Amino acid sequence: MQYNFTKIKADIASTEAWLQKELSSIRTNRANPAILDSVHVESYGSDVPLNQVASILNEGPLTIRVNPWDNSLVKAIEKSIVVANLGLSVSVDDKGVRVSFPELTGERRVEIVKSTKEKLEQAKIQIRKLRDEANSDIDALEKEGGMGEDEKFRFKADVQKLVDEANKKLADLMDKKEKEILS
Repeated sequence: MQYNFTKIKADIASTEAWLQKELSSIRTNRANPAILDSVHVESYGSDVPLNQVASILNEGPLTIRVNPWDNSLVKAIEKSIVVANLGLSVSVDDKGVRVSFPELTGERRVEIVKSTKEKLEQAKIQIRKLRDEANSDIDALEKEGGMGEDEKFRFKADVQKLVDEANKKLADLMDKKEKEILS
């Protein structure tokens, strides 16, 4: 009997993708349009993501330009970015909205690294849950008589290898982001 590792591999990949997305939205010392992914704008009676009502471009190393497709949304975009409380300066001009990234202080960098590590811990917890689910499935298969004890231990070892690889990838993502924040 073979154990199907497809589900745990897919779940691990989705956890890695989640962490990567979360890390990309964390502010570093450079302007990154991904930080605005969580911003939603009130547009024509509905709440829509900012990237669906405007183009978002890097204007310089510490500025992002938000060009709304409909100029009547400029004030709503400005308000949404301010309300999102991302620690950014927002100014309106004739072309749209300019979002400025102030220089990070050493204290602020440490706070950002701390929140980044919390995201990493959430991802690791998710990976551990996936491991526990897979191990429970393997135990259940053994009890049903679908596999022998040797196979059970081999499959559990394979699951642990997948978990170890995933944790290493997550740690690598974190290290890269931490260097980016502290540089």
